[in-house]
Amino acid sequence: MDKNKRLAVWLPVIIACSVAFGIFVGNHYLRLTTQGKRHIHSSGNKINAILDIIDEQYVDTVNMKQLVEDAIPKFFSELDPHSVYIPAKDAQRVNEDLEGSFSGIGVSFNMQTDTILVISVIPGGPSEKAGLKPFDRIITINDSLYAGNKSDQEVIMKTLRGAKNSTVKLGVKRKNEPKLLYFDVTRGDVPVNSVDVFYKVSKNIGYIKVSKFGRTTYNEFITAIAKLKQADCASFIIDLRGNTGGYMDAAINMVNEFMPEGRLIVYTEGKAFPRNDVYTNGTGTCQNVPIVVLTDEFSASASEIFSGAIQDNDRGLIIGRRTFGKGLVQSPIQLSDGSEIRLTIARYYTPSGRCIQKKYELGKDNEYEQDIYQRFMHGEFDSADSIKLNNNEKYETVMGRPVYGGGGIMPDIFIPRDTSGVTSYFSNVVNSGTLNLFALEYSDRNYEKLSSFKSYQDLQQYLQQQPLLSDFINYAATRGIKKRPNLINISSKLIEKQLQAYIVRNFFDDAGFYPIFQNDDITLKRAIKVLDEGKSYPTLENKNNTPNGIAQSQTNTSRRYGLFKEIIYEDHIAGALC
Repeated sequence: MDKNKRLAVWLPVIIACSVAFGIFVGNHYLRLTTQGKRHIHSSGNKINAILDIIDEQYVDTVNMKQLVEDAIPKFFSELDPHSVYIPAKDAQRVNEDLEGSFSGIGVSFNMQTDTILVISVIPGGPSEKAGLKPFDRIITINDSLYAGNKSDQEVIMKTLRGAKNSTVKLGVKRKNEPKLLYFDVTRGDVPVNSVDVFYKVSKNIGYIKVSKFGRTTYNEFITAIAKLKQADCASFIIDLRGNTGGYMDAAINMVNEFMPEGRLIVYTEGKAFPRNDVYTNGTGTCQNVPIVVLTDEFSASASEIFSGAIQDNDRGLIIGRRTFGKGLVQSPIQLSDGSEIRLTIARYYTPSGRCIQKKYELGKDNEYEQDIYQRFMHGEFDSADSIKLNNNEKYETVMGRPVYGGGGIMPDIFIPRDTSGVTSYFSNVVNSGTLNLFALEYSDRNYEKLSSFKSYQDLQQYLQQQPLLSDFINYAATRGIKKRPNLINISSKLIEKQLQAYIVRNFFDDAGFYPIFQNDDITLKRAIKVLDEGKSYPTLENKNNTPNGIAQSQTNTSRRYGLFKEIIYEDHIAGALC
């Protein structure tokens, strides 16, 4: 009996120990057979768990921070083509272009062979105050040699830019000075203009070139309008060619200047963002002023909001070529380490209800980026007949004219690209940078004479009397570009005009450059003709916004941070700004 009592007491203990031992052995065996495998049950934490495993168990030491930096862009590459991740090291520079200013020394420079050549000094800026002059050569920066070592232009920009009120020491070689001159330049705010130029282009017509929609664009635009009105301009040409977009608010505020109260400008809508309509408020200063808008295949985003609002409200004519076709709205979201994501959160729609975003497939950016090239190869830049519009996305303007969504904004008057004077020789001297480099060296050699002219017109008249073309042909030959007499003869006027424009810009900036460069611009000429004839307002008599009804007169992209660049026979780059 006692034996049975003892058994009853110890039996549960024995069983419990046996179970515990079994669990221990089982877990030990499981660890041995799985060799450290970890089961991840929560999909939300999977990425963090995987990173922890790599950090703890990977055979070699891994830079986990860099691993994450390299992985994030791959996530975004599986989304739409305009959602993008911007590393902290690039975020500030990318945003500066739209913010209207940055902290720097206030010069525009170019790399002449392997030397930093100052092209222009911003009036009233830090460098001018310190004593720098155009065509000075920067040899040293903070006692480090930058001449002769072919430094990257991006590196130089980052070195010369810096925190406001910080100081940078520059060693400068100036003509007729035997020794280096040293300047301590205190960095300050340097303006980044988005209205490149405005001037009276003909009689009472004002021309305004808007290169992007930034923080200060609207104020710059209003200033341009006011000054042109003072010059007796009663109608305007708004040039958005090559304008890759920017802030939507800037485009909305500009549209508001041209329309009466209560007109729909644009509306946005997304999965997490209910429809939001934006209307004019009636405070615009140009509500009855005739306007035309110039566009091309590189006019995108906010440019298309502006163009679409003008077209859908029958407020003015769009002249040029079909726009890029970006109808997605990105929201900038800053991360704690200074990096930034620009996430597509909605689509925007023009007043007629069309979304002009062209087709894309998630994760297939290469195909999307080839669209401009395919349009070029298909002949769209040369003939309106090659453009196929989607009848399933047909809408109507306020007046009842047909417009189409799903692929950019079709102009009311189509103007093909101007290929007159373009030959393989011309393309070679432009794309190689030889034409612009000659203009820089010519300006440098003749600085004393060329800087004495009081107006760009006087300087151009002087240049027209110089043997620029023959000098350039010989110069190009020394750089390996063979003389081609027949091709040079065809391109001679085009080469001479561009040489004059580039040289003039070195002394009168864009205010002198554009009037010369655009002297034979067929799109601009057509716009002037339309305004002169009083035909800037659309009519129902000619519903011309269809493939066969478009009036006629006669590449490559980069996704980097959602922007793209032009490569078509024009070099507008005056120099890097710092």
